[in-house]
Amino acid sequence: MGYFARLRERVDRIDSHVCIGLDSDPRRLPDAVADAELPQWQFNRRIIDATAEFAAAYKPNMAFYETPDGLAALTETVGYAHAQGVPVILDAKRGDIGNTARAYARLLDDADAITVNPYMGTDSVAPFLNRTDKGVYVLCRTSNSGAADLQDRTLRDGRPLYAAVAALADGWATADNVGLVVGATAPDELETIRGVAPDRPLLLPGVGAQGGDLAAVVGDGFRTGAELVNSSRSIIFADPTGGPEFAAAARAAARSLRDAIRRLQAES
Repeated sequence: MGYFARLRERVDRIDSHVCIGLDSDPRRLPDAVADAELPQWQFNRRIIDATAEFAAAYKPNMAFYETPDGLAALTETVGYAHAQGVPVILDAKRGDIGNTARAYARLLDDADAITVNPYMGTDSVAPFLNRTDKGVYVLCRTSNSGAADLQDRTLRDGRPLYAAVAALADGWATADNVGLVVGATAPDELETIRGVAPDRPLLLPGVGAQGGDLAAVVGDGFRTGAELVNSSRSIIFADPTGGPEFAAAARAAARSLRDAIRRLQAES
């Protein structure tokens, strides 16, 4: 069974489209875990224990784990999430060619899916696509404020670049293993992308700290049953004091997002 089929089963089983970003910045970890061995892992373990029933997926951002201790924490985190039945997306944004791309693709040995940057073209993504049982989320229209600098540029054929990326990625999806990253901060662009690639599952970041439009995401984005609405800091650091109840605060924030999505689905 491929990744997106497994993801749909998970979404249906728990009735949740919430993806929790484990952007576990060591500088922001609460005092309750700061002195523990592998504090990122101890933090993630408590977040997973508190939120797994609402999590369709977890998404660790590799930027916070690329140290020896961080990689050890990530390995423990992936295994623990899998033990709870939750798939893991590595937010790595990899994109290179040749042996480098093939080496990067080894990140999928343990994870279920990965984000990739298509800027260097088809051969930079091919080693990931060859893992047909895994998911590949192609950066299409991202949620950051500078996304328009390149992604909104108009090509000679009149299309914005992000629409061309959506069409290209849609053609790569020969094994139903390709999704798109589309920021919840870009609802107009989301509508365009859905016109180009109506059947691609979406990973939708930008809800929460970045102020994305959740109603637009649910209204225009949900087509395949495998959409994920990602929230990172507003869940895992929901307690701004970093106090001992940080996991309970994360649980409440994850449940609130799950419930908000449910309400919007019922209204649409």
